Amino acid sequence: MKSIAIVAMAAAAMAAAGIASAQQDLAQKSGCLTCHAVDTKKMGPSFKDVAAKYKGKADAEGKLVEELTSGKGHPAVKASPDDVKSLVKWVLSM
Repeated sequence: MKSIAIVAMAAAAMAAAGIASAQQDLAQKSGCLTCHAVDTKKMGPSFKDVAAKYKGKADAEGKLVEELTSGKGHPAVKASPDDVKSLVKWVLSM
């Protein structure tokens, strides 16, 4: 029974790592990683700093998606609206 739990936890961790990798690939393709990094400041704040800034704010996702797609307060991104939503959710989950 204990080994089943360990295998299940390992599978969940690998799935989460795969999702994070796919999101990081999307961020790279969309140009986000030109100015941002996951955990260090570059030209812009790290994704983890962005997540910390918006933690607990109910309107964070909508506000960031609007800012990124409109080009107001942040250069407009090259990603589709669905990809922007996906990336914002990923960043806020950090």
